[in-house]
Amino acid sequence: MVFFLIVLAFGFFFLGFSFYARLLERLFDMDVSNPTPATQKSDGVDSVPARWPVLFGHHFASIAGAAPIIGPVLAVSLWGWVPVYWWVVIGSVFVGGLHDFGSLMLSLRFGGRTIAEVAEGVISARARRVFAIFLWFALVLVVAVFASVSAKTFIEGPEIVLPSLGLILVAVLVGFLMNKRQMALLPVTFVGLGFFVLLIVMGQFLPVRFVGDDPLALWVIILLLYALIASVVPVHYLLQPRDYLSSYLLFFGLIIGYIGLFSSHPVIKLPETTMEAPLDFWPMLFIVVACGAVSGFHSLIASGTTARQISNEGHARYVVYLAMLAEGALALLAVFAIIVGFSSMDEFVSVLKSGGPIEAFSVGFGQLTRTVLGDWGKSFAVIMLNAFVLTTLDTATRIGRYITEEITGIRNRWITSLIVVVPAAVLALSGKWRAVWPLFGAANQLIAAMVLLLIASFLAYRKKKAGFVFLISVFSYVTILAALTKKSIEFFDKGENLLLTIGIVLLFLSLFMILELFKRRGSRGGL
Repeated sequence: MVFFLIVLAFGFFFLGFSFYARLLERLFDMDVSNPTPATQKSDGVDSVPARWPVLFGHHFASIAGAAPIIGPVLAVSLWGWVPVYWWVVIGSVFVGGLHDFGSLMLSLRFGGRTIAEVAEGVISARARRVFAIFLWFALVLVVAVFASVSAKTFIEGPEIVLPSLGLILVAVLVGFLMNKRQMALLPVTFVGLGFFVLLIVMGQFLPVRFVGDDPLALWVIILLLYALIASVVPVHYLLQPRDYLSSYLLFFGLIIGYIGLFSSHPVIKLPETTMEAPLDFWPMLFIVVACGAVSGFHSLIASGTTARQISNEGHARYVVYLAMLAEGALALLAVFAIIVGFSSMDEFVSVLKSGGPIEAFSVGFGQLTRTVLGDWGKSFAVIMLNAFVLTTLDTATRIGRYITEEITGIRNRWITSLIVVVPAAVLALSGKWRAVWPLFGAANQLIAAMVLLLIASFLAYRKKKAGFVFLISVFSYVTILAALTKKSIEFFDKGENLLLTIGIVLLFLSLFMILELFKRRGSRGGL
């Protein structure tokens, strides 16, 4: 059964990459001879051409944080594994792949601008301003949360501190060898990975612990200082090589996980579906799974850092669409780790309630890979996840800098990065991010729905026959409207006024963008 499910899913992924992605290339008039922002506007800091395997590593590491694991794990606990499995497979191929590929191509068509600036070209200047401010708040929240989560992980797992932070220095070395010494990619990769493996082993014997009254605050400050510096350092000296090396860690985890699935002859022990929350299946399944199928955050990466580093439009399918499929494979691995790693639903729910979705995944992954990694599987899962939390942290800070520059017009990189990091530090150190985090999933999917509407509108203006894009964008938009309405009613019933206010603001934001889109349609005489 498990073998059949894996073959079926990867068969869908193969067909999506081979046919659907090529259809998207034709819709966007992909042309390998077109100059890209990285080659046309190279500035040695943000717009720097990258070899596609390196850029794929950066993009994949940036989008594949903890979210594609947390969402599917939670969804399995609510609705069972069958609906989660199918939404991950179908969503990542047809919705997430379209969203990510379209985001990158829109940015390329508008000179490497972020998705917020693209909104001005497709809809209006007012839409750009409102969308940019919304994205800025979302990114500040992401930076705060990921700094807090990573700091907590360092405290709970001191053995991962050395490999996590040591990788920064290794990345600088790799960036120097690739860009200054112009060494071939393969030997540089072996050097970088060799040092990384050494750091992982050393971390087991040299755990790093802070002794003091508030080690969490100290780690948060250190991580945010790192994010500040990483956001202004030339992208090819730290961001590119760090994410490139980190991607190998996740690929190793994926390969080991699927080898464990095949070698352990697993049996699915959890129910196919559960009736615990049947009325929430639509729209909440799509909000909970999120990054495992489609995520608005991906559009910020694709149009923020990736669009300024891609050297050839022909690489788009290999960088962003393939990365979305790889994230789908990660989400599926999380599902399999739960349904074969736990002996019963009660055991799974007990671990989920006591330790959270990351702990549940780590336990399941440890059981899944016992035939390959022995007792070390659970620890490896934690190291793997934390590496990607850090990559998302520094990438989100850099994109926040871009959007701050667009909003304020300030061009000093240190000042615009501080405008992101300082409020993020206040949120992280005060713990107030917990008050608004329950709505982040909805906000993230609202971004995705808006971006899909931008993609559909852009293609319509170009007179492209892309009715399926319009249907996907409408489905996503209606789904997020239904989810926001449902959550707002729940917050009202519970008297949670802050979350209710934010929910209403998000509803108005979604309606505002639609109205602006129809105004643009009227001014152009129809789509």
